[in-house]
Amino acid sequence: MRTLHKILRIAGSVCVVLFSVAFGAQAKGFPDRALTLVVPFSTGGGHDFTARLLASKLNSYLGQQVIVVNKPGADGMIGAQYVSRAKPDGYTIMMSSPAETVIAPFLYKSMSYDPSKDLSPITLVSTTPIALVANPSFPPNTLPELVAYVKAHPGKVDYGMPGVGSAQQLAVDWIERSTGIKILAIPYKGAGPATIDVLGGQIPLASVGMAPVIPHWKAGKLKVLCIMNNKRLAWLPKVPTASETPGAGAVDVVQWMGLFAPAGTPAAIINKLNAAVEKVLHDPAVKKTLIAQGVEPVGSSVKNFSIFLTHERKKYAALVKASGISVK
Repeated sequence: MRTLHKILRIAGSVCVVLFSVAFGAQAKGFPDRALTLVVPFSTGGGHDFTARLLASKLNSYLGQQVIVVNKPGADGMIGAQYVSRAKPDGYTIMMSSPAETVIAPFLYKSMSYDPSKDLSPITLVSTTPIALVANPSFPPNTLPELVAYVKAHPGKVDYGMPGVGSAQQLAVDWIERSTGIKILAIPYKGAGPATIDVLGGQIPLASVGMAPVIPHWKAGKLKVLCIMNNKRLAWLPKVPTASETPGAGAVDVVQWMGLFAPAGTPAAIINKLNAAVEKVLHDPAVKKTLIAQGVEPVGSSVKNFSIFLTHERKKYAALVKASGISVK
C-alpha cells in the first residue's frame, strides 16, 4: 500500500511538472499571431482611445499586431460576453469598464456570463475622472448652479450617459439623492455618442469620462461643471469636484479601464500580457499622451488588480442598491 501511495505521489508530481512545462512553453511561444483587443463601447470614447494607443505600442513588446475591435451594446455586456466565450489562449482580450465587469451583476437578475468567474484580470490600465459636461449655451456653469436650475425647472433637464447603471449614471444618481434633484437619464452606447449630442445641442448635459471631453473643453466647445472625484486633480486644478457642493460631500466615483482575458487563460500568458502593458504604460511618451487626454496610466500587478476589483464590487453593490436602478 505504501508503495502504491509513493507511486501516486510521484505520478502527481510528474503531472504538475509537465503542466508547468507545458504552460511555460505555451507562454514562451506566445504570441505567434495577431491579438484582438475588444472594446465593448463605440468609437470616440476614452476606452477606445486608450485601447488604440495601447495596441499601437504593444507590438513592440509582443512582436505581433494587436487589432482593436469595437463591440458596443447592452452597456458593454455584448463585448464582455464575446470575450468570456473566446478561447482562453490570450489572443482575445478586452479593455473593460466597471459597467460590464463589476456593476452589471447587481443590476441584472440574469446574465449570460459571470464577470468574476468568466473573465481573468490582467491589469488596471488607467483611471479617468468622470465629468459632468454641458453645452456652452446651457445656463448653469457649476454643480451648485445646476442644482438650483433643476429645482427651478423640475422635469425639464436631461443628460446623456454611456449605459443604464454605468458608473457615470450612478455618480449622477448619488448627486441627485444628495441634493434632492432629479435629472432624466438618457442612455447611449458610449461616451463618444453622448459627447457628440452635447456638442450638437441635442442634450444639454452628459456624464462621461474626461478623455473624450478634453479637446472640446480646451476648444471652448464644452464646459465642465464638475468631476466626480472627492478631491481636485493636479492637472485639473480649476475644475471643482462634486463633493464641494453642499450635500454632496461623499460623492466619489472614478471611471477606470481594465484589461481582461477569458477565464482559464494560462497564468504565464496573463503575466506576459501584464508585463508588456506595464512597459507600454511606463513609456514617457505614452504617459504624456494619456494624461493630455485626461487618462491617468496605472499598470497594476494581476494581484493588485484583483484586490481592486473586490473593493469596486463592494462599492457598486451599495450604490446600485441605494439608487434603486434595476434591469430585468
